[in-house]
Amino acid sequence: MSGLSDIPSNWPWRAHSQIIASHPHRWHVQIMGTGPDLVLIHGAGASTHSWRAMMPLLAQTHRVIAFDLPGQGFSRAGTRSRSSLSLMAQDVLRLLQGQGITPEVIIGHSAGAAIALQLMLLAPDTAQGVVAINGALENFSGAAGWLFPIMAKMMAMNPLTGLFLGSGMSDRRLIAILQTTGSEPDAETLGHYRELMRRRAHIEATLAMMAQWDLEALHRSLPQITAPILFLHGAKDQAVALEVAKRAQGMVPQGALKVISDAGHLLPESHPAEAVAAIADFVQSLRKK
Repeated sequence: MSGLSDIPSNWPWRAHSQIIASHPHRWHVQIMGTGPDLVLIHGAGASTHSWRAMMPLLAQTHRVIAFDLPGQGFSRAGTRSRSSLSLMAQDVLRLLQGQGITPEVIIGHSAGAAIALQLMLLAPDTAQGVVAINGALENFSGAAGWLFPIMAKMMAMNPLTGLFLGSGMSDRRLIAILQTTGSEPDAETLGHYRELMRRRAHIEATLAMMAQWDLEALHRSLPQITAPILFLHGAKDQAVALEVAKRAQGMVPQGALKVISDAGHLLPESHPAEAVAAIADFVQSLRKK
């Protein structure tokens, strides 16, 4: 997927979409509002649609920049060999610097939170602070820790995997997958994920990301991140346990934790107002320092 013509006419905030070339990828980027920059980074297998309810609220006070990760959504990956956490963070940093984007805060959801924190290790002056929403900051424990990446790597190497998964994904199966996160997808949410899952490149890029992902180095390095970090977590998240956020908060010099009691993993989609309110409070706390 390489151009605006590939984006459905009813895709959230399509009028704010543009395609930006930043080596080695072609990025689908959405920009809304004016003011200090806020950068939004979605999680694995998602896209800019994750932020559709939050963007107009955040845009009341900021210039909001959201993008699809390489190969996912409507971004085209120049290569799938740069899907690891460290290389993906390098490519995101190149995109931000090339476009003159200077975030006041970087907001990441799930795996996007890991990218946001990796950016702060790579270039500590990238932002004044980070909001990690339901941050996927630890590898799976036990057998899943080695089995899942191996399975993802095997599937990513099969050129028919994306075609098979995309064409064979029923609504019932998709709903079941989303429900395992502790969130209840509404019809709109289901429709957006249905559109993504029918795209072979999106599935293959997500699998490549899973196959190359390793969070151990980031987890060990969390004490080196000196910028303030807000860990915003849904108490009902079944994909990333609340304990992950609690452990991460205890490892960083300036960490705060806010829990939304009735939210699951898809917090940006299910509880946008609560998330924006927490972000606004966090931004105000940064400005007082």
